[in-house]
Formats: sequence, C-alpha cells, structure tokens
Amino acid sequence: MDASETFRDRSDTVQVDAHYRAGDTRSGGSRSGGSVSGGSVSGGSRPGGSRAGSPPAPPAAALLQRLYAPILSPLAEVEARLRSELQSPLEEVSALLRHGVALGGKRLRPAIHLLMAEALGGVRSSNVVIGAVLEMVHTATLVHDDVLDEAATRRHVPTINAQWNNHTSILLGDYLFAQSFQLAATLENTRTCQWVGQAARLVCEGELRQVLGRDDVEIDRDTYFEIIQGKTAELCRVACSLAAAEAGCDADTIARLAEYGNSLGIAFQIADDFLDLWGDDHTVGKTLGTDLDQGKITLPVIRLLETATPTNRQAILEVLRGPAADRHAQIRGWLDRSDAREFTARTAADFKQRALDAITELPTGAAKNCLTEIAEFSIQRSF
Repeated sequence: MDASETFRDRSDTVQVDAHYRAGDTRSGGSRSGGSVSGGSVSGGSRPGGSRAGSPPAPPAAALLQRLYAPILSPLAEVEARLRSELQSPLEEVSALLRHGVALGGKRLRPAIHLLMAEALGGVRSSNVVIGAVLEMVHTATLVHDDVLDEAATRRHVPTINAQWNNHTSILLGDYLFAQSFQLAATLENTRTCQWVGQAARLVCEGELRQVLGRDDVEIDRDTYFEIIQGKTAELCRVACSLAAAEAGCDADTIARLAEYGNSLGIAFQIADDFLDLWGDDHTVGKTLGTDLDQGKITLPVIRLLETATPTNRQAILEVLRGPAADRHAQIRGWLDRSDAREFTARTAADFKQRALDAITELPTGAAKNCLTEIAEFSIQRSF
C-alpha cells in the first residue's frame, strides 16, 4: 500500500475544526497556564465553525498525514499488515473484517508507537507488527463499546451492531483479540504479548467499572479518572512503553515516555466526553449524546454536581435518575450555566501539558515535533 493511501476513504470526509490550523501550533510550545483558548474543546464556537477571515478547515486525512508525516511509510505497512492478517476464506467473514478495520479511524495508537520509535532511533520491523497488534486490540474494544452504547455510527459508517447485530459484534471483537495475540506471539520475545495482554485486561476492567457504575450519579472525580485511565489511556501508555523498550531504553526512560501516552489518552477521553455533550454528530463521526442516556457520568457532570448549591444539586440528581430520554436536554441547561465547560477544557489542557512534559528529553526532530502536535490536537479537535 502506498503511504498516500493510508488515510484514504476512512476519514477524509470529516472536517477538522477551523481553529486547528497549521499555524496554530508551534512544535514544543504550550499555552500559558495549560489552558486552551479558541479550540473546539475549550468551547469558543460550534465545532465545524470558523473565525472571520480564517481559511477553511483542511480535510482530516490531510491533517493526519501532516501529524504522521515521519512515519507514513511504516504506518502504511501497519495498514497492509492489518488487512493481510484479517482475512478469511469465507467471503461473508472477510466482509465483516474489512468493515471492522475501517472503524479504527485515526490509528492513534500505532502512530504514537511508530513516532516514539522513530524519535528513539528509527522504526524496526517489530514496531510495525506491534502497531498492528495495538490497532487490533483497540478496534476490538471499539466494536464491543458500540454494543454497550447501542451506537449506530462510527467514523461516518454504520457500526457492526447496526449493520449486522450484537452477536456478530461480540464475536468480531473476540476474533480481533485472538488474532492480535497470535500476531504478537510471532515476535522474538514475549514482552509484547505480556504488556498488551495486561493492557487489554486493564481496558476491560475499566469498561467493567463503567458498566457496573452506570446510573451511579454520585461517582467522584477520582473514580472517573481511574476508569478512563484503564479504558482509554492504557493502550496509549503501552504503545509508548513498547516503543521505548524495543529501542533498548532503561526502565526509568520507559516509564517517563509511557507517561506521554497515559496523559495523552486521558486528554483524548476528556475531549471525547466534552464532544459528547457539545459536539456535532456529523463532524465527530459517531453517535453523540449517548453518555447521559447510558447512565455514564463524565467529568462535566461531575464538576456540575461538585459546584451546585444543595438545592440545585438535588434537582440535577433527580434529572439524572429520571427517564434517559430527558437527561441530555435538561442537563445541558444546567451545564451551560455552570463552569463545567471551561473546567473540562482546562483539565484536558492540564493532561496535554503532562504529555508534553514527558517527552522534553526526546531528541529534537520531526518525530518529536509530531508527538507535540498530536498532544495539541488531542484537545483542539472536533472529531
């Protein structure tokens, strides 16, 4: 597969927020106080909008090609490896696998793994295999998530459960998990199997905590962060730690660089939680407004409850405990009258800064610059 085809047909219909432009981010820089101003997550304008005089937003595919520029060739190899591994002699199964591969979207986990490897001396063949393993595990969790959330679309295409059914989704997720570990076992050492296996367990544990905690309307902030660290950040963390380990780094360096992935993953999840309340379905590319319907209490609502007066808090809790169909519309009013929007954006920016701090000692170069821009993108995105 040619590198120019890596993102074709998967995300190039999505438009990036007009506030995230080539001139908005300086590699290695950060905004004072860790806050974001003018970006999609911070809430200046509706996603997909633009400032007066701003150039039109580039297609998502063009942005991702820029962010991933130093590793486009090995990332195309990851894509080719995914397609070659996910084959079946049964055409109906192959069609399902092709559909599943298309759901992955930004390929963030293999990309940061490859960029970290490139920054540490260069991408090896083992890094390509690890990138494919990471994406298979990630896609498996997405397929299962869509069943739990009863989501109808992802990346502007029908979810597996919408186009087929829940049984098919569960079996596809199982297939992807199995194939990922079979592929990991082809590497010379067992480290990838062990670390990715542990990460997959923590992802499932985070999802289980969220499912078991549904409709627990008084979930605290610490529990929220523990859940998202497992279900979202863990695979990003292990993507970076595996890159450092493959490059021969010592334990302290592995732990430090792993923090980039951990904090990046948390920032991405907080941004997702923001977009679920204030995003645009078409721009984001998946069914929005489902968190409250599913009884998931995310950071904006936690902040709202933390800062509400006793009388207002009781009224908010009654809404959250009431009919699912009424929650989103009623809670939005409370949220918009509070500081929840600004607080959520500020918290995401704090984790973005932690990610940047974790890579300060990486060698200067194109790969480090792109890791920096990805951290900025994590909180300034609209998809």
